[in-house]
Amino acid sequence: MSNDKPVHGTFCWNELVTRDTAKAEKFYTELLSWKAETSDMPGMKYTVFKAGNTQAAGAMDMPADVPKELPAHWMAYIAVDDVDALAKKTTELGGKVLHGPQDVPEVGRFCIIQDPTGAVVSLMTMTPPKT
Repeated sequence: MSNDKPVHGTFCWNELVTRDTAKAEKFYTELLSWKAETSDMPGMKYTVFKAGNTQAAGAMDMPADVPKELPAHWMAYIAVDDVDALAKKTTELGGKVLHGPQDVPEVGRFCIIQDPTGAVVSLMTMTPPKT
């Protein structure tokens, strides 16, 4: 993710959640010429894909508590100024909060929502970069 604060309401990150990160890394690095770099995330392996020197996306193992029926998938993140307020507003507008809000150390605070049509997306309030 970039150190610049993303604009509220814009897509700011994409993340692959899979049960076979090694296979996914091999596929996307060969398909798109991405570089895969392991990032220091507390308690988990996290891969950052880069297109040249630009961070393009991330990849992580599917959490163990996720039902087996959920396939590997890409999750898009939308930048928001206040994830907690928008999680509340989601339910007021007929959507559902599927996960969170929850902090990700040194990254930000996110939640996963489902809109009234069934589409799923994550909202993220980024932690300001350290100066």
